[in-house]
Amino acid sequence: MLVAFLVGMKKIISLVVSFCGLMPLGAEVVERSVKYKFGEVEMEGFHAYDDKVEGKRPGVLIIHQWTGLTDYEKMRARMLADLGFNVFAADVYGIGIRPQPPEAGMVAGKYKGDRELFRARMLAGLDVLKSDEHTDPNKLAAIGYCFGGTGLLELARAGAKLDGVVSFHGGLSSAPESTAKKGEIAAKVLVLHGAADPFVPAAEVNAFKKEMEAAGANMKMVSYNGAVHAFTQKMAGDDSSKGAAYHEKADQRSWEDMKRFFAEIFPKS
Repeated sequence: MLVAFLVGMKKIISLVVSFCGLMPLGAEVVERSVKYKFGEVEMEGFHAYDDKVEGKRPGVLIIHQWTGLTDYEKMRARMLADLGFNVFAADVYGIGIRPQPPEAGMVAGKYKGDRELFRARMLAGLDVLKSDEHTDPNKLAAIGYCFGGTGLLELARAGAKLDGVVSFHGGLSSAPESTAKKGEIAAKVLVLHGAADPFVPAAEVNAFKKEMEAAGANMKMVSYNGAVHAFTQKMAGDDSSKGAAYHEKADQRSWEDMKRFFAEIFPKS
């Protein structure tokens, strides 16, 4: 009877802890929502780290896809925290702005049409990551998905002080005023691209490669055969004829390519 009672109490405590948004005792990954501001706009990002890793560690910023910060980016944040990084998933849009298609296209278009605002919103999130006590401010990287991948390439073009940026199925075009200039890209760039992505045609890919070469960027592009847009996202469905769909092998291979890239820019001492 006593054993049954104790087991029951343990389940109740676990449920209460989960309901309150806290991690159960003994858990390694700590996660929390973080409110911050950009001017008068209130944002709400997501922070995750492994509390068993001692001292400061490399920080990774995540920039979301076109529907805003969702459970998808939070999942990726936990995965990165499991790898030993201090992770902050930024909120470009602001609290409560989580548009669904077709509205998401209009909201994302606002930032694609104003690259300066887009960069500023991402840098606000980077500042949160840099100032966190678990971050080594000399070891910083960022990853982004679709809209977020497009944005991170803008940060790279603007000379952001990052060790590396990783774009997962992001757009590659630049605005005329943001085209990379020679010697100004400080970050190493990894572009993970769906070879069959109809939203990023071959002409755009070729123009991007020429832009990076002219700028003297340290850039690598990996294309995955058969993969279309949003290939890492299960919520995109499995109908590639729509131009956006999940591709399991490309998802797995791109994550491994990202891990190798991070091992290169953050070598073990």
